[in-house]
Amino acid sequence: MAHMRPLPVQLSEQPRPLLGAADVRRLASSIGLRPTKTLGQNFVIDGGTVRRIVRVAGVGADDVVLEVGPGLGSLTLALLPAVSHVVAVEIDERLATLLPQTVRAHAPDVADKLTVVHADALRLQALPSEHPTAIVANLPYNVAVPVILHLLPLLPTVRRVLVMVQLEVAQRLAARPGDEAYGVPSVKARWYGDVRLAGTIGRQVFWPAPRIDSGLVSLLRREPPATSAPRQAVFDVVDAAFSQRRKTLRAALAGWAGSPQAAEVALRAAGIDPGARGETLDVTDFARIAEHRPRR
Repeated sequence: MAHMRPLPVQLSEQPRPLLGAADVRRLASSIGLRPTKTLGQNFVIDGGTVRRIVRVAGVGADDVVLEVGPGLGSLTLALLPAVSHVVAVEIDERLATLLPQTVRAHAPDVADKLTVVHADALRLQALPSEHPTAIVANLPYNVAVPVILHLLPLLPTVRRVLVMVQLEVAQRLAARPGDEAYGVPSVKARWYGDVRLAGTIGRQVFWPAPRIDSGLVSLLRREPPATSAPRQAVFDVVDAAFSQRRKTLRAALAGWAGSPQAAEVALRAAGIDPGARGETLDVTDFARIAEHRPRR
């Protein structure tokens, strides 16, 4: 009887090694870095968490990803093999200098897919020639909302966003009309796209561990509401409506309109009950109100 050749065994590709707790502490020590609360420096020390972020973000080989605050490179190393290019914007000069070295040491075959920009994301006005299609980042809670609202109008090529932020901030961004957490960030984020809470992450995956859990927020870009009012005019109404959120819109928008009576006229023209409160309206409602601001 002829001997059968054994079939070749198909080996699954092993996941690349990522930064663990010891790696993160060693890298921080190499540049004399002590994480500060001011910059919201909590570094991810769990490879499973950054792989999960890349998976939930839905980015692939055609994507150019903007990563804000890459820190020591935990998420960067997970992103680089999966996407076309990563543009990392880092405010801390020491971290911006160290990141390319870390990538060359841990993943030399994808090191040329990384561009590091030493800058404050809140002051960013332009990027190198790469045009990002996605934003994926672990954002400090104290700047998370301003960073998102600054970058989305600045970078129209971005079609999807996945950010890890403090859970309370995630809940505010993803809240819907009527939710307790619904407010200014919820409405403004929805000007740009459909927002949802895409998961929660425990504090134990960070060094140093924060005092609260984190959340993943997903935004899929779509066209803004159809309106004749400019974006800033709509946002002015949103700010006014929530500046006194316990008051009716007739009272809360009195300063914006010029008087309570003028606010009521504008609200009725927009088809909105003057006795309603801002937390019951969606972004399209605010856009209609903005269209009817009285002329002074």
